[in-house]
Amino acid sequence: MRDMVKVFKALSDGTRLRILNILLERECCVCEVMQVLEISQPSASRHLSALHEAGLLKSRKEGTWQNYSIDLESMPEYARDIVRALGRAFEDSPPALADRHRLGKTVKQGLSCASA
Repeated sequence: MRDMVKVFKALSDGTRLRILNILLERECCVCEVMQVLEISQPSASRHLSALHEAGLLKSRKEGTWQNYSIDLESMPEYARDIVRALGRAFEDSPPALADRHRLGKTVKQGLSCASA
C-alpha cells in the first residue's frame, strides 16, 4: 500500500505530469526538462527525484548528463496502466503538445545536466 501512495502522490503534481508527458516522447536529461518546462534546475531535480523514488522512472549516467526515462518494465502493472492512460490523455492536450514541441528544440547544456 505504501508504494501505491508514493505513486499517487508523485502523480498528483502538474509539473510531474508534464515531465511524464515529455518522457513518454523520449529519454531526457535534467537540463532538457528545465528548458521544456521553463523551471529551475533544483525544481526539475526535485520533481524527477519524486518520480524516480515512486518507481516510475529509471536513470542512467552518460558523461556529465543524468538521463531519465519511464521505467515501464519495473513498475507495478497498475502504475503501467496509469502511465499508459496518461499518455492517451496527453495526445489531445494542447499544453502537452506544446511541451513536446519545445522538447524537439532542446539542447543538452553542460554541467546544468550533471545530476538530479
